Amino acid sequence: MVGIDDVARHAGVSTATVSRALSGNGHVSPATRLKVEASAGELGYVVSSTASSLASGRMKNIGVVVPFLDRWFFSSVVEGAQKSLLKNGFDLTLFSLTGGGGERRIVFNHFLLRQRVDAVIAISLELTTTEVATLHALDKPLVGVGGPIEGVRTLTIDDVAVARLATEHLLSLGHTRIAHIGGNEDVDRDFHLPTNRRVGYELALTAAGITPAAELFRPADFTMKSGYQAAIQLLGNPRGRPSAVFAGSDEMAIGVILAARDLGLVVPRDVSVIGIDDHELADFFGLTTIAQFPQGQGEKAVEILLDRLRPGQNQLSSLNTPMPFELLVRSSTARPGE
Repeated sequence: MVGIDDVARHAGVSTATVSRALSGNGHVSPATRLKVEASAGELGYVVSSTASSLASGRMKNIGVVVPFLDRWFFSSVVEGAQKSLLKNGFDLTLFSLTGGGGERRIVFNHFLLRQRVDAVIAISLELTTTEVATLHALDKPLVGVGGPIEGVRTLTIDDVAVARLATEHLLSLGHTRIAHIGGNEDVDRDFHLPTNRRVGYELALTAAGITPAAELFRPADFTMKSGYQAAIQLLGNPRGRPSAVFAGSDEMAIGVILAARDLGLVVPRDVSVIGIDDHELADFFGLTTIAQFPQGQGEKAVEILLDRLRPGQNQLSSLNTPMPFELLVRSSTARPGE
């Protein structure tokens, strides 16, 4: 079996240099790293994960905690993180909290504390001070995605600004009777995303001199089915039908488009529709949306974590990093009647 000594002799360097080059821990010049990697590849040398963990004190494994796995946004953030971790030689252990509070306690009180992960990415979870303190006490770097967490490096989208931009797009086209389909109480848990998006919607209307109408809001749970059901009620009323609908997610917005079709309405002639996310199906449906680049959020979270895992970099920080968003205009929005 080829060992680290064989790679060192073949590359003409010390075993310590081989270890640093292949583990990514410690400084090695790019030329030396390439030479060592070439020697290891030629000899068929594979780093022992057990030996590497014993030497470095690291498992080369990152824990990722998500509230749901069956929503496109969360799976896209995880996909971005997984691709970045793979490139850097790290494994990913995924923890889904779909079971509620009981599962959350088990994950944070047991699984993440068993020294099986080097660091944690929390996606759209508003961690408690106890959860944060426990992870920091065990020297486990932590990055949050989705909203500010005290004492934690976080990546956030300004949901009020996102919703305001979506509503302003419809206002700029001449719409004044604009409905909003947003989250219900069941999904308004961590960071209050549905509430913030409704606030942005109402701020845009108020700034345009329009009083938000309670009858133009319908709650849903961010799924296509719930968006469809809410839209059937909104668009099925011939006396108070809105000329445009802002849905708090693309999945709900696609449900709106399908409901309009089943009611015999034409999008955007009879009703304009805009969502948030830039879902993988958004382009297929011609959906105008606010893109928030979830894969990029996962990649950025990994970039920050790997920096924190380097020696001397693991200091607590409450610095929040705002993430970009962009209006993507497609065929689902137009001036009223066009």
